[in-house]
Amino acid sequence: MTASAQPPPAAPGGALPTSPTLDVDRSDPAARAWLKEAVRKVQADANRTADTHLLRFPLPERWGIDLYLKDESTHPTGSLKHRLARSLFLYGLCNGWIRRGKPVIEASSGSTAVSEAYFADLIGVPFIAVMPRTTSREKTRLIEFHGGTCHLVDDPRTVYEVSARLAGETGGHYMDQFTYAERATDWRGNNNIAESIYHQLRLERFPEPAWIVATAGTGGTSATIARYVRYLQYDTRVCVADPENSCFFAGWESGDTGVTVDSGSRIEGIGRPRMEPSFLPAAIDRMMKVPDAATIAAVRALERAIGRRAGGSTGTGLWSALRLVGEMLAAGREGSVVTLICDPGDRYLDKYYSDDWLAGQGLDIGPYAAHLDAFLATGRWTC
Repeated sequence: MTASAQPPPAAPGGALPTSPTLDVDRSDPAARAWLKEAVRKVQADANRTADTHLLRFPLPERWGIDLYLKDESTHPTGSLKHRLARSLFLYGLCNGWIRRGKPVIEASSGSTAVSEAYFADLIGVPFIAVMPRTTSREKTRLIEFHGGTCHLVDDPRTVYEVSARLAGETGGHYMDQFTYAERATDWRGNNNIAESIYHQLRLERFPEPAWIVATAGTGGTSATIARYVRYLQYDTRVCVADPENSCFFAGWESGDTGVTVDSGSRIEGIGRPRMEPSFLPAAIDRMMKVPDAATIAAVRALERAIGRRAGGSTGTGLWSALRLVGEMLAAGREGSVVTLICDPGDRYLDKYYSDDWLAGQGLDIGPYAAHLDAFLATGRWTC
């Protein structure tokens, strides 16, 4: 006869013994109170400053094409990166990565660091920007104005590892915009840049643009716009303009995410030596590789057209947008095109608005400037 299983011995009082429940409570009321106040301050900034103007670039009425510039230079920190920095801070705070009294460290070519220094100061944490030594002096001044510290490196390709090392040494958080830009922003809406553009175009004669042109530093802006366009089922196509000394165009064209370049971009804020994780090639319809001389000719043409100086990345996008306008004209198509004013030109007076700097870089903008003047007079794009 087979012995049957015996029940475990009864514990005193008749209850069966059980394994103990492991219980670790890391609740920190003081830390949670600080977090709530930090998130409130960042969200309050969004309430005050989230939207920006949509300006028209003057084109002949008879062309039947409207060109708009989303003016991101009017944010409190003067650039498109204000939106990104706000999203990154909310992402880091709500993930528990940004903590009271611990520094935030970022790898940047300047504008993101200016905006992140602003938000770090807003919530009362230290900020360290790791940037190439060639970053404009004005950006360095603005970071320090907002209470940040600049850590300059000679080789732009080392900003990632230096930032990670500083975060480890200080117990701080490496924000890593190049990885998290595309995931920190709510691309479905919530007044992101794409939603704002379409809202502002709703009363225009061509409310759904044929093209939206972006430039890529992290790739987060183009990812947000492209996702939003697909999510809302618009027919708008997304074009990304890339400068010289950047790998994005080559990586997108070839499908090789491992492509790199050895030298840094002359156009601050865009172009990267490696394919950044936040750059989403599959979401982009078209890319253009824009010569740096054409970029600077375009940004100077913008000043003549609307009386506003803008940074170099604006010129890269504007050149591509005007090329698309010329293409539409040649095909007899009406519609609208949108690009961005990414940041103000006063940050680059010693670069893109300096003839001495152009000469030192070996850049001749004359042929490109003449081409733009001829195009705006005749409507024929020949370059």
